[in-house]
Amino acid sequence: MQDTYVFYQGKIVKESEVQISIRSKAFNYGLGCFEGIRAYWDEEAQQLYVFRLKEHFERLQESCKALYMNLPYTVEELCQWTVELLRKNNFKTTVYIRPVAFKGSDHLFPTLFDDDNRVLIYCQPMGKFAGKDAFRAAISSWRRISDTMLPPRTKATAAYLNSALASLEALQNGYDEAILLTKDGYVCEGPGENIFLVKKGKLVTPSPADDILEGITRDTVMTLAKEELGMEVVERSVGRTELYSAQEVFFSGTAMEVTAVVEVDNRKIADGQSGEVCKKIKELFFDVALGKNPKYAHYCTPVYEK
Repeated sequence: MQDTYVFYQGKIVKESEVQISIRSKAFNYGLGCFEGIRAYWDEEAQQLYVFRLKEHFERLQESCKALYMNLPYTVEELCQWTVELLRKNNFKTTVYIRPVAFKGSDHLFPTLFDDDNRVLIYCQPMGKFAGKDAFRAAISSWRRISDTMLPPRTKATAAYLNSALASLEALQNGYDEAILLTKDGYVCEGPGENIFLVKKGKLVTPSPADDILEGITRDTVMTLAKEELGMEVVERSVGRTELYSAQEVFFSGTAMEVTAVVEVDNRKIADGQSGEVCKKIKELFFDVALGKNPKYAHYCTPVYEK
């Protein structure tokens, strides 16, 4: 079996060499945060492009700050380590990259007030995560945790129990994905993706004040809609029933990419097919992520030297 390599505590080592204690606070209490990053393989160019690498590590840095964790590397250092790690693994396929910052301390009490801050980065091949081109979704009975409980914008590991419960409920009830509401009943996001709807020619998405993760793919979608499609983009609170009457609904996320939602709560969205705005943004997104649009070349970090 071919060796796989990870970054751990300032070194690139074989994955089999990394051991984390069963007493670790990350394992026992979920005291950590993470990022999800994609690197896209362009077969024609024989190049691997990491998508918006710097922005992802800037968000990890912000998460660590909110959780009172001292990230022991700069954003630039983490970017360099990630490129080196991808080269070491010699990936020639689209890859998902998972950096994790966590408390490694084995003291029993669940405190963030200690200095045992650790960083791990691993990678794995990942093609189409969604598995299909269009989703049937349902509003979850589980509400999204709020910023005063466990801030969703930190991408904290412990917060994803909330996501897992919502996804479980949706799958058990025969849907593809869940949509969570805020404690006040407004549309928030999916368990691991942001949500958009098209209303009267405008692209609408929940505001950061509605307990969403400020997604990097979300930001890309808004930029492409404004700059390439000439659409007005509105960030505001969204009522549940607005989804039912929308012209289009779709998800966005690093793993999810851009995926249509064609049904919500057993109600078809428009004609029950992927809409034109979603299709156009998806096409634009992949051109950008594969380094084929010079205007957005700064979004892509090439891995292999040419």
